[in-house]
Amino acid sequence: MFEHKLGYVEWLTEKFYALVDQAGFHLAHKPIDHVVMAFFIMLFCTIFFGYWKKKYNVYPGFTQQVLETYFRFIENLVKDMIGPAGKKFIPVIGTLGIFILLANLMGLIPIFKSPTSNVNVTFGCAAFIFIYYHAMGIKHQGLIGYIKHFAGPVWWLAPLFFPVEIIGHFSRPLSLTIRLFGNIFGEDTIIAILFTLVPFLVPLPMMCLAIFTSLIQTLVFIMLSCVYIAGAVAHEESHGHGEETVGHLGPAPAH
Repeated sequence: MFEHKLGYVEWLTEKFYALVDQAGFHLAHKPIDHVVMAFFIMLFCTIFFGYWKKKYNVYPGFTQQVLETYFRFIENLVKDMIGPAGKKFIPVIGTLGIFILLANLMGLIPIFKSPTSNVNVTFGCAAFIFIYYHAMGIKHQGLIGYIKHFAGPVWWLAPLFFPVEIIGHFSRPLSLTIRLFGNIFGEDTIIAILFTLVPFLVPLPMMCLAIFTSLIQTLVFIMLSCVYIAGAVAHEESHGHGEETVGHLGPAPAH
């Protein structure tokens, strides 16, 4: 469902298999499934980060500098959007960002395709965040305390607020799913059209733009994930003091 069957990656794949056949190597002309691509990313990350974890050096090389820069970026993002106590969410947000970014960019490599151009993959990522932030909300505030957030500011408005909040929360994974899928699918489709019209040089600017949009879509996904987690774990007021806390796990500092 919603999976593109013809794209520039498929066009390059056919050319690749044609050259392989001419060279005398006969491979099965079977399209690579999005599940296989997602598993390939997971395997690559496991091996790559397992290797570089042992290669940590006080005087970092280029790769270590890139990894440390990414870590600092995620750390600052989590601190700004969730609060200092939100550092515990760095592994989740960081891992999700790496997976989505690699999944977006994989479609630019011949014979591969972007797993995120399949709606099932984007829905899986969105469903994970949906379940995760609700679980964290219940863990930090308790089941009853968390449910109270759905009832509104006063009890007699609960019949009005509760269904609106439920609809709003269930629309979040749908929004995350369609936004990521639509953008990656759309850029692949545009590049496919360009390859059909002029297969040489002309699609290159769009491929460069695809790298930029892949970064942007990854950033949007993890930022919204941070917003949802912050809203789930933040206490709206400190009992007995009336101190408001928006987007943080503790009371807002006094000015």
